[in-house]
Amino acid sequence: MWSGRSSFTSLVVGVFVVYVVHTCWVMYGIVYTRPCSGDANCIQPYLARRPKLQLSVYTTTRSHLGTENNIDLVLNVEDFDVESKFERTVNVSVPKKTRNNGTLYAYIFLHHAGVLPWHDGKQVHLVSPLTTYMVPKPEEINLLTGESDAQQQLEAEKKPTSALDEPVSHWRPRLALNVMADNFVFDGSSLPADVHRYMKMIQLGKTVHYLPILFIDQLSNRVKDLMVINRSTTELPLTVSYDKVSLGRLRFWIHMQDAVYSLQQFGFSEKDADEVKGIFVDTNLYFLALTFFVAAFHLLFDFLAFKNDISFWKKKKSMIGMSTKAVLWRCFSTVVIFLFLLDEQTSLLVLVPAGVGAAIELWKVKKALKMTILWRGLIPEFQFGTYSESERKTEEYDTQAMKYLSYLLYPLCVGGAVYSLLNIKYKSWYSWLINSFVNGVYAFGFLFMLPQLFVNYKLKSVAHLPWKAFTYKAFNTFIDDVFAFIITMPTSHRLACFRDDVVFLVYLYQRWAECHWRPRSPQHWPHPLNQPPGPLKMTLC
Repeated sequence: MWSGRSSFTSLVVGVFVVYVVHTCWVMYGIVYTRPCSGDANCIQPYLARRPKLQLSVYTTTRSHLGTENNIDLVLNVEDFDVESKFERTVNVSVPKKTRNNGTLYAYIFLHHAGVLPWHDGKQVHLVSPLTTYMVPKPEEINLLTGESDAQQQLEAEKKPTSALDEPVSHWRPRLALNVMADNFVFDGSSLPADVHRYMKMIQLGKTVHYLPILFIDQLSNRVKDLMVINRSTTELPLTVSYDKVSLGRLRFWIHMQDAVYSLQQFGFSEKDADEVKGIFVDTNLYFLALTFFVAAFHLLFDFLAFKNDISFWKKKKSMIGMSTKAVLWRCFSTVVIFLFLLDEQTSLLVLVPAGVGAAIELWKVKKALKMTILWRGLIPEFQFGTYSESERKTEEYDTQAMKYLSYLLYPLCVGGAVYSLLNIKYKSWYSWLINSFVNGVYAFGFLFMLPQLFVNYKLKSVAHLPWKAFTYKAFNTFIDDVFAFIITMPTSHRLACFRDDVVFLVYLYQRWAECHWRPRSPQHWPHPLNQPPGPLKMTLC
């Protein structure tokens, strides 16, 4: 008979497996499209007739193009070959309306060579905004001298007049174009809905053809590339790139762009959506599939580690063998990282989990300190429980370990904070303080894991640790190690992925040492666990 906890874990794992299988089936349906098998209802590709095509890119301030007036031709590619990729940079004239916090649009036409696009009945076109609205990044200064970069001061003088917290027009310097080059024959009775809205049909004799499918890759527009449009700027660079795309990749890209658009409709900002774009840009489809599976298992292990950690601390009545200093440090570090992410205006996709983790660590501190909160009206009153003799012994070891660490840790943290104050620019004193704390967390955070190792060494036991949660966290740590070399991240965060491995390996060694030490007689069992091995202790080996 399974226990309730085991049944719940089995249910979660079962739901996870069903979700992965369902997602694989959906992804297969997106990447693979069934071709037309007979002659009836078949839609032939117009590109198979080898027409001579021309690519034209225009700019205008209007979102709907009524006539050919008030538009500027910025790029014209004659004898356009859908098989040949290219990249060209052109200078685009910025109208006065756009410089006054307005918008500029690009109209991309694919039409027959030698014919104006609005006179060609077989042309296809798309429209894409070349500007977007964002709140400018706050200016960074040297907090001691008040100096900022000369270029930043010049940019500040030229910015459109608006409040600091109001969004201003930014320039998108890249326009990525694709054409579906596969000579694929579609079944008219089962057209994929995602591709159908990009298709334009024509009747040639008795056969229905679809014109070239033109697609604009919006995922390549990243926040880091955006440029503030100043009042004095009359021209801005625009890099137009083209590459052919397969039908499977086109359908996948359409779904990804729809997902990013849905996030923005639900209130996610451009910066929030950019975090999602970063997963897909310049990534191979096979690697994306691998990333999905790894991320799915990472999420499962995160949930199981979270569940077991909460269960362990919920039942925890004694702090024997547990380092209170380590618990306090984990709470402090997670809160500091959350405040740092908040100060950096990080995506909600990262900020929300960090906030939940900080709340959990605060709850664990309350358990570790045996704290009880009594409310006298609106005023809280804190009461702390008493420690037993065995718990006081653990605290002595804990305090002894922190004493040794303080000789190394405090000078390093203070020295790093002073160095950054003298050499690095920040938005405010608060930003410098948070950055100094978070740098200390990343650089020296692993040192605060050592008190628990010291307590384990003195007690000659690791039975008091949440090993189930440790195991799941270890799987995630090794997954992070692999992707630390692949995914773009700060160097300090990359190094932080490996520091946990070292400490966890020491934990494993202590567990192995305890298993080999255990067969001795009961009187040799270490204080305060001076007892024969019970069921919990036997499961460790």
